[in-house]
Amino acid sequence: MLDGISDWVTNIVETLGYVGVAALIALENIFPPLPSELILPLAGFETGRGNFNYFLMVIAATVGSVVGALFLYYAAQLIGERRVRALVRRYGRWFQVSEADIDRADDWFDRYSTLAVLVCRCVPLVRSLVSIPAGFRQMSLVPFLIYTTIGSAIWNAALIGAGWALGDNWESVGDYVGYFQYVVIALIAVGVLWFFWRKLSNRGSSSPRHDGP
Repeated sequence: MLDGISDWVTNIVETLGYVGVAALIALENIFPPLPSELILPLAGFETGRGNFNYFLMVIAATVGSVVGALFLYYAAQLIGERRVRALVRRYGRWFQVSEADIDRADDWFDRYSTLAVLVCRCVPLVRSLVSIPAGFRQMSLVPFLIYTTIGSAIWNAALIGAGWALGDNWESVGDYVGYFQYVVIALIAVGVLWFFWRKLSNRGSSSPRHDGP
């Protein structure tokens, strides 16, 4: 499957150039199985061969990133947090999630929204997902665009530059990004475990005591 995707991506990059990279990165934001760690290093490799300009390629990829992020941002706004809260009220007890947890998440995002968007755009797995809470919380569009653009440009410049630097070994960039993803997955797993542990601890401490006669 990955070989088929790689061939498809290669054909698009070689045929459509900047426009193809922008379209692929926009699609990658919406459909994560299409990995940027494949598209961007390949674009860097082709740039290193003299087929493209590095700065124009970074700009094209960043335009694609912003378009994809805006799609998720507006989709989240359309769905609305009200529907998410309704699902939590109905099914949240099965996952130990309550509306109070949503309130805390909202408070955190409202406080650190710009930093969250900027940093998360440079982190595998959560790069695209950060647009969803931004849309739910109706984060102001201008700051969202600014920090999405900056974070995306950093990520794109790094991976395109790595593909250029590694030349024929550009595919190894995906291996290095994969190691980074393992770290992110581990951190997410720790966070999830901590969340459930806190929930169980709070439930135990709030249980009524039965003293003897």
